Amino acid sequence: MLQRRLLHTAKACLNKPLAPFTSTKYPKLKRNPCYSKITDKDVEHLRTFLTSSDLIYEKDPESTAIAHLNTDWFNLYRGSSSLCVFPKTTKQVSQILEYCHERQIAVVPQGGNTGVSGGAVPVFDEVIINLSKMDKIRHFDPISGVAIVDCGVVLEQLDQFLEPKGYTVPLDLGAKGSCQLGGNVSTNAGGLRLMRYGSLHGNVLGLEVVLPDGTVLDNISTLRKDNTGYDLKQLFIGAEGTLGIITGVSLLTPKRPKAVNVALIALESFEAIQKAFVLAKDHLTEILSAFEFWDQDSVGVVKSQLMQKSKYPLEGKHAFYALIETQGSKREHDETKLLEYIQLLMEKDIALDGVMAQSSDQIKTLWAWREKIPEAISKSGVALTYDVSMDVPLLYKLVKDTKEYFSKKDMLGPGKVYSNLIGFGHVGDGNLHIMANLNKTDSDGLKLMDEFIFSWAMKNKGSITAEHGIGVAKVQYMHRARSATQLQLMRTIKRAIDPKGIMNPYKVLPE
Repeated sequence: MLQRRLLHTAKACLNKPLAPFTSTKYPKLKRNPCYSKITDKDVEHLRTFLTSSDLIYEKDPESTAIAHLNTDWFNLYRGSSSLCVFPKTTKQVSQILEYCHERQIAVVPQGGNTGVSGGAVPVFDEVIINLSKMDKIRHFDPISGVAIVDCGVVLEQLDQFLEPKGYTVPLDLGAKGSCQLGGNVSTNAGGLRLMRYGSLHGNVLGLEVVLPDGTVLDNISTLRKDNTGYDLKQLFIGAEGTLGIITGVSLLTPKRPKAVNVALIALESFEAIQKAFVLAKDHLTEILSAFEFWDQDSVGVVKSQLMQKSKYPLEGKHAFYALIETQGSKREHDETKLLEYIQLLMEKDIALDGVMAQSSDQIKTLWAWREKIPEAISKSGVALTYDVSMDVPLLYKLVKDTKEYFSKKDMLGPGKVYSNLIGFGHVGDGNLHIMANLNKTDSDGLKLMDEFIFSWAMKNKGSITAEHGIGVAKVQYMHRARSATQLQLMRTIKRAIDPKGIMNPYKVLPE
């Protein structure tokens, strides 16, 4: 059975207070009066091709039957939809969108709902189209390594399917037990091994997409090279469901490595992490598959919330830790190279301590200390999460500057605005995650943190989102993150494909 690590279930939702409405947190957001409201007659029509188990209709959006579908798993965003449908086929998705387009009813596509930018839940009363029942692996070619899957296939499910065939998914996330391929593609999820396998823009060969009016765009190509006109699939990768609903994915999967090795090292500065990263690229070259880092505060949060009985792999307390993974075809060679690398770090006084996993269980344990960070801090309270990107030397400077800024006397103070502010992320692709527990629960605390972090990233020529997407959380910053020309071109594309604007409104593109 799949381990649903981050699944935001109804039970989990009931165990904590409901999040404030997104429209309350962002009062400038107003429901577009052009959208029709759901009526009993609309539901009756949908029931002509959906079974009773494929539809939830509750006029009270706070009803336990639908409240969890209205809320993101971090419990930060909440809409007020009264209707969620669960199509099982592309035809049903087409029928739903055709009807909603005709009636001008706004919709929000939803996959595993593990996103953190509010993109997969309603802002107001949009119809939720939950794709979890579209979970078939349609085809796999063992020669080319191309897999064709439904949008609702869980990432870990596909990887387990590929394992005995000697292949793997070119994407790995902490949420792999819950996130779905359609959502991964829609948000252009990055993950832990982007430096090895690249982004989904390069690994997705084709898509099946249902357009806003119900038209099915069948572009499930299995070709690695095809220059016939515009590469239309790229429009939908990272579009966050604002242009259509991805229902099928053709994905290039690499051969599963025969040898995987993992080491954990302790360092006293971020400068040392940078030196260790450069040395890893020089010494480990093509077998280097991941280089992750986290700070000491991240260890404390995981230890207190999820791994109380587990002993940390390295003795003592150090400012930073880095996890280095290699993937290759010759175990003895790769083990020797990684061991030599650790010894070299010690000789150069770059690392203070280190350990290399000796078994698959130990590999899982080392990775757990990294992968459990988001889940752990979400258990500590209302959790804010940021996924900015920038030049690697600047990564941890943002964390330091954030702490310093909120500790100034003229600010509300760290004890009032946040607690447990931590930094971790992917050194290999310049992606920093900052997470914090928000103590000041009204919108002021959120605005203060958002404004400082996003402004800092843009000022330093970084991105306000590296892999989590814009959603509703960052849409108000798009005017500053993108030029007027870029935004105008995005709006032109949006209007051409979705002239009635029913697809995931209030997200990605500012009004």
